Amino acid sequence: MGADLKTLDEKPTHFRYYVVLLLFVLTAVNYADRATLAITGPVVSKQLGLNAAQMGYIFSAFGWAYVIGQLPGGWLLDRFGSKTVYAFSLFTWSVFTVCQGFVGFLAGGVAVTALFSLRLMVGFAEAPSFPGNSRVVAAWFPGNERGTATAVFNSAQYFATVIFAPLMGWITSAFGWPWVFGVMGGLGIMLTFVWLKAMHSPANHPLTNQAEVDYIAAGGGLVSLDQKKKETAPSAPKWNYIGQLFANRMMVGIFLGQFCINAITYFFITWFPVYLVQARGMSILKAGFVASLPAVCGFAGGILGGVMSDYMLRKGYSLSAARKTPIVLGMVLSMTMIACNYTDLEWFVVALMAMAFFGKGVGALGWAVLSDTAPKQITGLAGGVFNMCGNLSSISTPIVIGYIIQTTGSFNGALVFVGANALLAAFSYLLIVGEIKRMELKV
Repeated sequence: MGADLKTLDEKPTHFRYYVVLLLFVLTAVNYADRATLAITGPVVSKQLGLNAAQMGYIFSAFGWAYVIGQLPGGWLLDRFGSKTVYAFSLFTWSVFTVCQGFVGFLAGGVAVTALFSLRLMVGFAEAPSFPGNSRVVAAWFPGNERGTATAVFNSAQYFATVIFAPLMGWITSAFGWPWVFGVMGGLGIMLTFVWLKAMHSPANHPLTNQAEVDYIAAGGGLVSLDQKKKETAPSAPKWNYIGQLFANRMMVGIFLGQFCINAITYFFITWFPVYLVQARGMSILKAGFVASLPAVCGFAGGILGGVMSDYMLRKGYSLSAARKTPIVLGMVLSMTMIACNYTDLEWFVVALMAMAFFGKGVGALGWAVLSDTAPKQITGLAGGVFNMCGNLSSISTPIVIGYIIQTTGSFNGALVFVGANALLAAFSYLLIVGEIKRMELKV
């Protein structure tokens, strides 16, 4: 009866817009939970008596676990579906976030071990989140809307910095650092129940009509993705499938491009504030304010890149041209940070850095490309491989930049290194990726 009523409706519903709004909120909380320790770190280290080396190990725990968790997280998505795995991931990382607030009752080596272990578990639990986002977008959006949808959830990483960082700073000052973990973890736990209530596949959702489902399907949306998972998903991880991903030139180019694009991100969230203080002589307070400006510009650029890509598709450009154009233009714009090496004007340095992060936002369409290209049978696993390759930058970029600064005594080489990553990303999409199309597996 419900299906008959859907077919009678002529105007398509637009529930997919609520889906991407939910992804935006979840991704903002995801990034805020990653940043909880960055905000509370100075107070935590003082109270627990942690030295810089110990804090360094604790900070690194998330990145290592997050990278390691990508392949199992992607396989779980394909095996059990986006709704179930995302809910479990969100609930679990939120519980581990809450638990970090109780570390204040511990001391010495026990506190260090507990905090390290909890950060490790947060990273591992968050691993399915971005592959899950990509998988949901592939199911809920036609190709000519996928770039915008991806840009919306991806831009939440910048929104999280702008909104949640001041909030967490205020909570730390007013109530103490453990409350930051309690509030942010509690928010994630509540959102788990919102996700479970709101999320179904398009073909089986009570708030969509048949016209919307047909529209999504006509544009290449995988509207029955989770319904078919039992028939198409492998019962165990198939290393042959992963091998096929790395044997495909298009996919290798996409993986390389994401690694390089993320190098720009990790420069801004690790060394950029240090650069402002040490190389440009700003106070810590001023550097904190200035460091938020690129995040605002990245947010604007991220939305613009997705809108621009989908506009080109609607105007008749090929999928390859519509995706590659914003990526290449954005990466070229990101290279403007190298010009900071040739000026002493503070305002000009800030403007160049804001422009560079704006360009990074415009070019951050990797997840849209992944939604367009991932094999239907392993959309989750492909997202896990993609995110694993991209987030290797979270480990390599801070270390490489540290060695450059230590060896040369200057940030000049570091900016050239980051700019070179932007150039390599553009090169990868122009000369390696080739035609963007959905990859077919050999089964």
